[in-house]
Amino acid sequence: MSDLFSHGLPPGDPQREAAAGAGAPRPLADRLRPDALGDIVGQDHLVGPQGTITRMLRSGSLGSMILWGPPGTGKTTLARLLARETDLAFEQISAIFSGVADLKKVFETARMRRRSGRGTLLFVDEIHRFNRAQLDSFLPVMEDGTVTLVGATTENPSFELNAALLSRAHVVVFKALEPDAVAALLARAEAVTERPLPLDETARAALVRMADGDGRAALTLAEDVWRAAGEGEVFDSAGLQEVVQRRAPVYDKSQDGHYNLISALHKSVRGSDPDAALYYLCRMFDAGEDPLYLMRRIIRMAAEDIGLADPQALTIAIAARDAYEMLGSPEGELAIAEAIVYIASAPKSNAVYTAYKAAMRAAKEHGSLLPPKHILNAPTKLMKGEGYGDGYRYDHDEPDAFSGQDYFPTAMGRQNYYRPVERGFERELKKRMEFWDRRRRERDEA
Repeated sequence: MSDLFSHGLPPGDPQREAAAGAGAPRPLADRLRPDALGDIVGQDHLVGPQGTITRMLRSGSLGSMILWGPPGTGKTTLARLLARETDLAFEQISAIFSGVADLKKVFETARMRRRSGRGTLLFVDEIHRFNRAQLDSFLPVMEDGTVTLVGATTENPSFELNAALLSRAHVVVFKALEPDAVAALLARAEAVTERPLPLDETARAALVRMADGDGRAALTLAEDVWRAAGEGEVFDSAGLQEVVQRRAPVYDKSQDGHYNLISALHKSVRGSDPDAALYYLCRMFDAGEDPLYLMRRIIRMAAEDIGLADPQALTIAIAARDAYEMLGSPEGELAIAEAIVYIASAPKSNAVYTAYKAAMRAAKEHGSLLPPKHILNAPTKLMKGEGYGDGYRYDHDEPDAFSGQDYFPTAMGRQNYYRPVERGFERELKKRMEFWDRRRRERDEA
């Protein structure tokens, strides 16, 4: 258990520092960990003069909270500093290494402490790693005030945490660090180490971009640069690229990064912005997304958002999939890019999609209605005797190859699900359907 808990010692406590080992090497990110809430960069909406956390502390009441945001934005630092700002004992566990037995011990310690008149701030890192039963175990100790829970997660709490826990905690959203905040962090690192970063202006800007809004990553990259630089050496952008070998994008194919980008791609296509669509496609390629997953989504877009406004869209999307399967990567990715640009540029219509949903609702609501008898085949005498096939008019024998007969079940009456739009090829389809409607009216009036 000693490896899992901080035993209530906040950062800077002499015992804590001694336990860490005098003179032990410490990563730059740990050495620069802020000592006050106001030193946390890039989260003014939380720790600024009118920030959410500042207001909580000013009110003298700190409730349970879930800290949600990207890696390296200050969640763990904030949790530790809250222990200094309150009279609560500080306990820390990681959901990766802890189970129900560990939680019971922490809760029992907190209960004993509460009986002596002191509360406990329990910080749970990676709280989304706990299962439902483990998360449920927090509920009674949160309700009776045994612990003030501060959980940290990089995943969307709405998906990863249960509703009962979320109803008892305030979700605090951390933002990815803006370039100015990352630049300020690098400047602080230079001041503490008393060494300028051996980068020219363009390379410094490139390092800020590579950090991808992650302060810890920025400091780790800076350490890599200092280690690699020779006496008097200053790296340009190309040199920096060789040193750090580029940081992987923040992207988890089963979590928020994946869903955010595929949503952005789909909406860019729907919004007829081929440039934005191409950008998000390349973001997903760059992050290692499966091109065939992307093709399945693109084929869906062609059917759902373009539809019959441009019937070629679906054909081109399927052809791009086939081209990728034949060529592989990276050559086949160009065919996918071609499909994205085409469907983003195509006229849009969800008329078929809407009609399909309406027809499906009708199919479910109306039950097993028999089609009108005149369009039923009559292969037996009994069926002929029941009137099957009577009165059927063969359309090819009619003027304009159109009989205008009614094909819906009699109990339903004629319905209208598909309403073409005045865009692309559907404009022509609309003209045809209006022509058929006129012919039906003429037949009914005759």
